[in-house]
Amino acid sequence: MVKKKEEKKMTKDQATKKILMLKKDLFNLRFKKVNNQINNPAQYNEIKKSIARLYTTIKNYK
Repeated sequence: MVKKKEEKKMTKDQATKKILMLKKDLFNLRFKKVNNQINNPAQYNEIKKSIARLYTTIKNYK
């Protein structure tokens, strides 16, 4: 996970790449959740929150 301060320092391109990577992780976690293979269920919400933070930082660049 990227820390909040590091997310604010990212450029727009870096943030979009990070969002795409986090979305892939979220997709994979959904399958693990269905198959009961997930170790840390709180990770799902953490990824969603970091995606939202990155979208906010991108919005502030405009």
